[in-house]
Amino acid sequence: MSAPSERAQDGGDALARWLARATTRHDRGIGLLDRREQERVLSWAELATRAEAAAGGMQELGIEAGERIGIVFPTGEGFLVAFLGALAAGAVPVPLPPPSRLAALPDQLRRLGAMLDASTPRLVLADASLVALLASAPHRPLALGVRPLETLPVATAIPRAVGDEAPGLVQFSSGTTSAPKPVLLSRRALAVQARLLNGFWPERDGIVHSGFSWLPLHHDMGLVGCVLPALERPADLTLLAPEAFVARPSLWLRGIARTRATVSVAPTFGYARALRRVRDEELAGCDLASWRLALCGAETIVPETLRAFAARFAPFGFRAEALTAVYGLAEAGLAVTFGPLDAPLSSAAGPGGREIASVGRAVPGFAIEIRDDDGRMLGDDRIGTVWARGPSLMSGYLGDADATARVLRDGWLDTGDLGFLRGGELHLVGRSKDLVLVRGRNHAPEEIEEAAARVEGVRAGGVAAVGFLPEHADGEQLLLLVERDRRRIDGVDALAAACRTAVRAAVGIEPARVAVLEPGALPRTSSGKLRRSEALRRWLAGELAHAQRGEERGAPEHR
Repeated sequence: MSAPSERAQDGGDALARWLARATTRHDRGIGLLDRREQERVLSWAELATRAEAAAGGMQELGIEAGERIGIVFPTGEGFLVAFLGALAAGAVPVPLPPPSRLAALPDQLRRLGAMLDASTPRLVLADASLVALLASAPHRPLALGVRPLETLPVATAIPRAVGDEAPGLVQFSSGTTSAPKPVLLSRRALAVQARLLNGFWPERDGIVHSGFSWLPLHHDMGLVGCVLPALERPADLTLLAPEAFVARPSLWLRGIARTRATVSVAPTFGYARALRRVRDEELAGCDLASWRLALCGAETIVPETLRAFAARFAPFGFRAEALTAVYGLAEAGLAVTFGPLDAPLSSAAGPGGREIASVGRAVPGFAIEIRDDDGRMLGDDRIGTVWARGPSLMSGYLGDADATARVLRDGWLDTGDLGFLRGGELHLVGRSKDLVLVRGRNHAPEEIEEAAARVEGVRAGGVAAVGFLPEHADGEQLLLLVERDRRRIDGVDALAAACRTAVRAAVGIEPARVAVLEPGALPRTSSGKLRRSEALRRWLAGELAHAQRGEERGAPEHR
């Protein structure tokens, strides 16, 4: 496939036009798949018509163009109608994570309250089952409160002219290393990204592309990366709730085979979970040959895991060439680089010989640079901070001019990520804020975590490597927080020792402490990524659930 054409650069306030056009499309739509593999299909015409009605109800309540509307729904038609309705009303949707079973409820409510205070929506639309729960989230009063979608007044929407640079979305950053930040994106930025992404899978040679996603709809990869491109075509898209994927990852692969989806995206975590948990008998009769673009992004890409995934599911028609590494972030609107399509995953040797996946070249309209701490550009194979420039960068962090000024300079975005260029392709090393400094050397936590994750008995995606300063120590040391596999009920000390040995052999440093935790003890973002800084805070406070008492547990050593 060729790279996207210049049409990806054409933004404008296309969102209203796409919604109006969607009212005529009964042949395409969004399918909602549940855990029993029962599917409800909503045509774009039905969704657009319901969104228009919701927009009228929001306007009747007094919502003006440019005002923010919080949206708290699980994956389903409620979210889609509220989101599209807010866009149709000229308002600014603020997708927020609905409480789920994937993390502790008190922690989720605290984070949700902080997001509400940071985004200050005038109204919050929520699933009826969540309204009472949201009332217990600590936040400042809302002008129009929290209400179910069904209670909106019945009224005809009034068309409102909205400029292409008007606010279009408040998308919270993942909050991997800090509190999630409210990223403000213009309507033009959203249109640019949808067209840019669709340019990577043009419909030709008789191929009509469709998508399948289990990613959270409040996350940019699930919303901007999946829903908006489907609206722009319009195209078929099937959605599975993230909780359903976590419980039964086979639903993802079975769903792709059933719907003949051609595009699906997941972080390395998703591929690793499917690799470990899907049984052959669950895929009996499934053919994954339709899956032409298996995108991988949102967190560090582990080539070894993706190669193992390709080999594991090759007997079911999966092609290794379908795997495509990508890189993006909320502050850029989403996509920044794309790996080559229909080509094997490529990589390069990084620090200490560690294999680092290439995430490809800058997408059309974007440019990337690697700079040192003084802002000077670095040449090939020199590790530094990744800077990006492009047509869909955020307008800024909502209500935080100082934070915006720290990362947006002269049209360039300081991503905060570390990487190097080789032959024009970007290779990511890790987050600069997460670096572990031991004996004067910086270590990317990802390489430490990868080494421990290969130990038998460690839960997939359940390792956090952080630096900490123990009492009476003369420098930062390595703390390894490891979740045991749910099926492992004994041998905690042996598991800790094995992790220690694996890290020492792979990275050459000795963890000062290894804490073995219960499955699910580590804090994660709403999209499932580890929050290392928060994990350290909780360990220091004694708030993490340890697997059992033992010499590796001890008492937390405070600064």
